[in-house]
Amino acid sequence: MPKIGDEDAGVVWARLQRQITDAAADIRALPIDAVNGLSVLDRLGVSERSTMGALASHIGALLVDHGWLRVLAGGSAPIPDIATANHLSGASPLLLYIAEDVLGGRFAIDGGGLGVAAGEVCYFGPDTLEWTGIGGGYSAFMAWALSGGTTDFYRDLRWDGWEVEVSALKLDHGISLYPPPFTREGQDVGASFRAAVPITELHGFYSEAASQLASVHAGEDFVIEISDDDDTRRPGLD
Repeated sequence: MPKIGDEDAGVVWARLQRQITDAAADIRALPIDAVNGLSVLDRLGVSERSTMGALASHIGALLVDHGWLRVLAGGSAPIPDIATANHLSGASPLLLYIAEDVLGGRFAIDGGGLGVAAGEVCYFGPDTLEWTGIGGGYSAFMAWALSGGTTDFYRDLRWDGWEVEVSALKLDHGISLYPPPFTREGQDVGASFRAAVPITELHGFYSEAASQLASVHAGEDFVIEISDDDDTRRPGLD
């Protein structure tokens, strides 16, 4: 009896196409250059027989829920391919960044550096500033995203009319919330001031905030100092 890992690449891609076509969420697949897709697979060290490999070799990026969630794949400017976004250089990464949301949240596979579980997809949220396992690996994450799982997941981080604002965003921009959602004053995102900013600025801000608040206890007052020396960081173990 053949194993799942022995499936033909065409079968894996056809199944993924059906999931995308039948998705409960609003989905937009961005185009990819075929040569770039093959290069990404080589740098990732995966084949087209895997869900990640099938996506990276056929799609530039996947926009879920009117673009709220951006799933990295083979690259489609200005969204980088998954290998470039992770600065892969041959060594196994401590985490593999796979998707981002417009608020600066990030999804990554734990490669041993997040302390959750090897192979599990984890989420770093702008409201928690910490990595949390969401259960399951990459294939389960994709099935969750395409089946409308983001609706409940982001319920407390959305406001009336978010679809219009998110759809109008540039693909390398996100939405900054002030007060930030990790503060007591920022719990009501509908009342927060919102502005479109480069997504890398959000990544840098929340990574720096998490670092500075690591030793602050719940209920304590705090002040965050943010430097603009490096606002182009992609998510990592900051």
